[in-house]
This record gives sequence, structure tokens and C-alpha cells, in this order.
Amino acid sequence: MQSASTKPYLIRAIHEWCSDHGFTPYLVVAVRGKLQVPMEYVKNGEIVLNISYNATRNLTLGNDYVSFSARFNGVSREIVIPVGAVVSIFSRENGEGMGFEYEGVPEDAAETPTDSPRAEDGDGPDDEPPRPSGGRPQLRVVK
Repeated sequence: MQSASTKPYLIRAIHEWCSDHGFTPYLVVAVRGKLQVPMEYVKNGEIVLNISYNATRNLTLGNDYVSFSARFNGVSREIVIPVGAVVSIFSRENGEGMGFEYEGVPEDAAETPTDSPRAEDGDGPDDEPPRPSGGRPQLRVVK
């Protein structure tokens, strides 16, 4: 029997830790192939997304997918990310977080999964992801 991945549980734990301490959780996603993310914000094969409750609507940190609705330049977009494509989650304020190995994405990742909720079009928070200056964010190992 294959054991379940700890990655989605760790993503949820770091997100909760950030939220509990007033930090802003950011997700770094490796964009390989077709993913349901705003491609105009992809830099060097990665996208950095603010996944705080204030920046998202209908945030679901599931075992297979991270999904939410967010506004980019005033336009509401539905975001669906396979957990395997997540390479790190960190706090914007202090850089603490956790990095992960890229695990690949299922072939059907370009389509919205059936267990992912669809957000209604409406007014969500207007928060644009940061554009990293100088490359990838610096992460510290949390022990």
C-alpha cells in the first residue's frame, strides 16, 4: 500500500501558521505544460501567488488541487493548481516557509477537476501577486 503524500498537509499547516500570525502566505508554482493560472504573470517557469484569505475567494487547499478565485488587474480569474506543481509556500513578511520537490502534474490538469469548486463571478479582493526582483524568493529552513 502506497502512503499518502504529506505535501498537502504541510501546505495547509504553513498557510494556517501564516494566517494565525498575520503573515501573508505565498505559493510558488512550477508552470510546466498547461495549468489554470494567469500565464502573463509566469516568470522563469514559475508563478508566485498570494493565497491569503484577503486575496482569494473560495480558497480550497485540497489533497490533489489548490483552487481559488482571485482578481488580476481587476479581472476575476479561477485558479486551479495541482499539488504536485507547488514548489514552496512561504510568508511574505519574513520569508519563512517550506520548499518541495516538483512532482509533476496529472495530464488532465489543464481542465478543472470535478472536486474543485467553481467561484461565482463577483467582486473579490484586487490583489496582484508580487513580481520577484532578483529571482526566486529566499526561504529559511524552519526547524
